[in-house]
Amino acid sequence: MRCFKSFGERIAAGDPNRQSAEIHIRVALINRFNALGTVDAVRVS
Repeated sequence: MRCFKSFGERIAAGDPNRQSAEIHIRVALINRFNALGTVDAVRVS
């Protein structure tokens, strides 16, 4: 939730369709940032 708030707590769009699109974009960005920060562990032996 902290990551979601780092993009801003308020939704800028007024139209409900644009609001859902804005939230989808924020969630996609958070997922991308989490994927970049995840370590790929490889077992050796």
